[in-house]
Amino acid sequence: MKYSEFEDIISQQRMRKYLLACNNDSKKAMTLYRYNLKLSQEMFTLISCFEVALRNKIDKQLTANLGNDWLRDAVIPNGRLYYDLRVEKTRKIIEKAYNELMRSNAYSHSKLLSEMEFGVWKYMFSNVVYALMGQSLLHIFPNKPTSTRQHRYDNSYIFQELDYINKLRNHIAHHEPICFSRPNAAIDTSYALNQYARMMRLFNWMGIDGASLMFGLDHVGSACSKIMCL
Repeated sequence: MKYSEFEDIISQQRMRKYLLACNNDSKKAMTLYRYNLKLSQEMFTLISCFEVALRNKIDKQLTANLGNDWLRDAVIPNGRLYYDLRVEKTRKIIEKAYNELMRSNAYSHSKLLSEMEFGVWKYMFSNVVYALMGQSLLHIFPNKPTSTRQHRYDNSYIFQELDYINKLRNHIAHHEPICFSRPNAAIDTSYALNQYARMMRLFNWMGIDGASLMFGLDHVGSACSKIMCL
């Protein structure tokens, strides 16, 4: 495909950063765009597996502590998240999904879990939600470092780590490039590799062998190498 056709489809504005990074080499810019898509696919596969693992760990912990329908129970009258206005956004997300499942006569705890976005699991570690849900969720990270005066590995730390991953997920979902340094437009895969390392570290803290889990699926390194060798 000619670059003019490619740019007409993708948009001049979106391609501007790729052209700048490739010194106005249009062929190279098209290749970089495609390589970025491949890296995004690879990262999204990892994020998807991480999200499922995190969700299931949270569910197992809170099911043991709060019962089989803990997520529904949290947002119905007298539930743990029902009255506190500080968690209204999270409550409304859960409540909306629950009500839709009930209207279609399709409610089950597992279906409600699957309706949740990554942000809900992240906010389980925000100070308010963490406290309201019983302050037990750090138990899903048995291998995390012990907190010291200098370094606190508490729920706020986990929240921040998950926020980084959530932002990466949103970048990819909104078709934003992840192959550039920030805020510059230089070709650089450090951002993607740092988030990759973060997820692998959190897998380990959860007691999960991330490398084994992602066997045959993890091509992030090779995707990054292609970009950096362009």
